[in-house]
Amino acid sequence: MWDITMKRQVLLFISVLSLDAALGQVSYSIPEEMAKGSFVGNIAQDLGLDVKRLKSGRARVFTHSDEYIELNNDRGVLLVKNRIDREALCRQTTPCALHFQIILENPMEFYSVTVEITDVNDNPPSFEKSDVRFKISESAVSGAKFMLDRAVDPDVGLNGLQTYKLEPKHNFVVKLHDQADGTKNVEMVLEKPLDREKHQQLSLVLTAVDGGEPQMTGTMQILVTVLDANDNAPIFTQPVYKASIRENAPVGTVVLTVTATDADVGSNGKITYSVSNMLDNARGLFEVNDESGEIRLKGNVDYEKARTFQINIRASDDGGLVDSCKVMIDVIDMNDNKPDIHIMSKSNVISEDASIGTVVTMIHIQDADSNENGKVRCIMNNDIPFVLKSTSNNFYSLVTDSELDRERASEYNITVTCSDEGVPSLSSSVALTLQISDVNDNEPVFERSSYEAYIVENNIPGVSVFTVRATDADWNQNARVSYILEDSSVNGVPVSSYVSISADSGVIHAVRSFDYEQIKDFQFRVKAQDGGSPPLSSNVTVKILIQDQNDNPPQVLYPVQTGGSVVAEMVPRSADVGYLVTKVVAVDVDSGQNAWLSYKLQKATDRALFEVGSQNGEIRTIRQVSDKDAVKQRLSVIVEDNGQPSRSATVIVNVAVADSFPEVLSEFSDFPHDKEYNDNLTFYLVLALAVVSFLFITCLVVIISVKIYRWRQSRILYHSNLPVIPYYPPRYSDTLGTTGTLQHVYNYEVCRTTDSRKSDCKFGRAGSQNVLIMDPSCSGTMQRMQSEKSILDEPDSPLETQHISICLSVCLSHHSGFRIGY
Repeated sequence: MWDITMKRQVLLFISVLSLDAALGQVSYSIPEEMAKGSFVGNIAQDLGLDVKRLKSGRARVFTHSDEYIELNNDRGVLLVKNRIDREALCRQTTPCALHFQIILENPMEFYSVTVEITDVNDNPPSFEKSDVRFKISESAVSGAKFMLDRAVDPDVGLNGLQTYKLEPKHNFVVKLHDQADGTKNVEMVLEKPLDREKHQQLSLVLTAVDGGEPQMTGTMQILVTVLDANDNAPIFTQPVYKASIRENAPVGTVVLTVTATDADVGSNGKITYSVSNMLDNARGLFEVNDESGEIRLKGNVDYEKARTFQINIRASDDGGLVDSCKVMIDVIDMNDNKPDIHIMSKSNVISEDASIGTVVTMIHIQDADSNENGKVRCIMNNDIPFVLKSTSNNFYSLVTDSELDRERASEYNITVTCSDEGVPSLSSSVALTLQISDVNDNEPVFERSSYEAYIVENNIPGVSVFTVRATDADWNQNARVSYILEDSSVNGVPVSSYVSISADSGVIHAVRSFDYEQIKDFQFRVKAQDGGSPPLSSNVTVKILIQDQNDNPPQVLYPVQTGGSVVAEMVPRSADVGYLVTKVVAVDVDSGQNAWLSYKLQKATDRALFEVGSQNGEIRTIRQVSDKDAVKQRLSVIVEDNGQPSRSATVIVNVAVADSFPEVLSEFSDFPHDKEYNDNLTFYLVLALAVVSFLFITCLVVIISVKIYRWRQSRILYHSNLPVIPYYPPRYSDTLGTTGTLQHVYNYEVCRTTDSRKSDCKFGRAGSQNVLIMDPSCSGTMQRMQSEKSILDEPDSPLETQHISICLSVCLSHHSGFRIGY
């Protein structure tokens, strides 16, 4: 049957609409009653689309009614989804068609598809009544017409009702009478006069035949009672009556009244009204009063279901004569339907970097009312970056109207309200929720423009120093901040060997233990980077300040303690009270109060003779020196800093109370290591004088050579960018030189740079001359010089990274002793 009845036609009209939404139309034709899964058409081929596009666009069928057609995305074809009954779908309307849309996404597109449903002969003609009765006077003349009920065949075209047959044909024949509206009335025409005496009743069979293959029929029995003569039939006042009624009118409303007259009297003139024929859409909605001809509303009428009703009214007298008229009832539309909003396609999430004009949702609006009642206008809430645009009749697209920013608004609740133009106006609305997805468009921001942190020296490696924190206005992975230590160096050492940073928390840890005496502060940069793609970052400077601890004891610079010689300070017996014997000079490489030094006399041979200045370390006499005082005096001085806990150093000071050098020698000869020296005193003094003279001359030559070398190098280094770091150690000079007492060793000033070629040394005036060094050999003298030089060369010294030019000056005192000054 498919091969015989199916006729396929494809019409493709494609027009490009605004906002990249395509609207085309494809038409197919299929017969009704096709099996589920039957092939309708190759929609992909007919639309010129690739099957892959159907899959990627998640193509689907969009329809407002029951779904009879489905889309196979894998094959790109349309298939029958449910059984289609053309008569149930369209009744007598031709052509009968299904209208739906094919919706695609990414980008959004839709195509209109029309599938025409052709009729098959699956319904036989049928009569509303199984039998009908007539009373016909025997005086009826040949050619008398009797209206019969028409048969109804839901099929259309050739499959619909074609003709009637009446059997037996002895007295009557059936004829069809064309009406102005194109319909045909069925009339039974008397061909031979009736004879009541021969047949009081006749039984006829009226057969309705359609034109389908195979033919189908329906029958109705006609019972004719032959009466005595009634020669006047009823006549309606007009052949066609017209009336109108509002939809939703209450049941019982009088539509109109039909009127017929009969010239006969008595029972032959009594008229009875009845409905002779009624179309399907009017069945059960109207009734006629058999006596008055008043037509009333029996059910509810809906303009959207049927706009016109046709009723055939029969007027018959008791003699069996009839007349008929047609009643046309028009339905007046009322605004009783709200606009129906259909979401064809929508996006629940849109990226914040979506371009202006991006389609978010496609909407189709329907209003079943007509004229002004069916005209719809849609609006949406204000203050949102979206606009509603009409792409075609009753189709709207919701598009972006301005740039989106998730950080300002991460979600939009959009309400679309559609109102018709009826009176009163009816409206409906739909709420849409749209999420804004994040894009990595915000870099991390630190809480401060720069940071300063403090850590106490001698810390434990790995201790937490400080925490930097940055925030990112983005969301999720784009807001996940990682902290990175930027590559840099501190004093030529990578900063990563000083500190480390936790990538997740931003906690800065000390990698090593810091020494305030080596480094007091340093700075580096930390980068905060988010987890977006590509990642965004920002930088901040962090400065670490090292806080001092009292971890260094005082260091005694003078008097120098040696193991191979005895150093003595001479005090004449004529010295007055307050005579400056010597000055203990000490330094502390710590800072602040950790470097504040105080001096105390711990032990002394005669505590009543000497005292030590607590602040300046000066050793002075506190009474007049007498002849009874011992020549050899031994003082123990302790130097303490002000740290917590306090650290200290002790120095031994030997003082000789004598007016002459031989007296001193005889007194100090008691030491065990001086006996051999006393035996060879003259030899060693001469040898010492020779060595000192040689050293003095050598130093002069070296100094002159260095000066010449520096002068030559200064011309080369003049344009050097090396920084000059001036350093001025304290001048350990006697501030009370006006007392006329013993002065100290040479004053010196050292200027140092990162390059030893720019170093310099300045000599001050000679200090004290009353310094005795009693050493059995010259090696003791050299050992003292080396030990004093080692003070400045110690690795823990603050000068350990500098190149220092040390100038030595050796000279003899007038007391045949010698001293070393720096």
